[in-house]
Amino acid sequence: MLDRVADDLWTTARPQRFWGLETGTRMTVARLSDGALFVHCPVALDESTRRDIDALGPVRAVVASSLFHHLYVGQWMAAFPKASFWGCPGLAKKRPDLKWSGVLGDTAHDEWAEDIDQAPFTSRFEHEVVFHHRKSKTMVCADALINLSKHPSPVTRAAAFLMANTGPGKGYLERIAVRDYALGRKQVDRILEWDIDGVVLAHGGLIEHGGREAVRDAYSWL
Repeated sequence: MLDRVADDLWTTARPQRFWGLETGTRMTVARLSDGALFVHCPVALDESTRRDIDALGPVRAVVASSLFHHLYVGQWMAAFPKASFWGCPGLAKKRPDLKWSGVLGDTAHDEWAEDIDQAPFTSRFEHEVVFHHRKSKTMVCADALINLSKHPSPVTRAAAFLMANTGPGKGYLERIAVRDYALGRKQVDRILEWDIDGVVLAHGGLIEHGGREAVRDAYSWL
């Protein structure tokens, strides 16, 4: 089931294990000005999800914005052969079995640029690219702001505690994830130029307001 979080913006959260830990994952769907759909970090395409997607509009573009968010891209390629499929830098090498349309770059592609901004956060080891849905002032990310501190699983919460993951983007993992601090600071500063209110996280609860402050606070150490 897709949950509406803002005008022309929906998400769905699913169970997902990473390195044996239940982290959950979340897909985001944005309806563009012309009615076509932009899909971020696709989840498993079951019948219910397919019906919900079809009811919203035709799929224009699907993006796998992190090296770790590619598991279900093949399902979407089979189901939506007319859509374009984009991966973060390095993902085509990791998944050469998939027929990619291109690599996500420093600026938004023409297919979604009218409605969505994008910026690289490739200083992180996941080579992430993050997005900004201008209409709703919502930043959409995969791994850049992980928050497992309130996960339903006590095992996951315990792991979050050990990693000092007390809030979005907090903890030891984030400092390890950023491989180039100077580049990371520049990339975060560019993201902070956006008019961000809400943030959709792939791993953790949504940030409904104060998104820019949350990003600034998470990476204040850079």
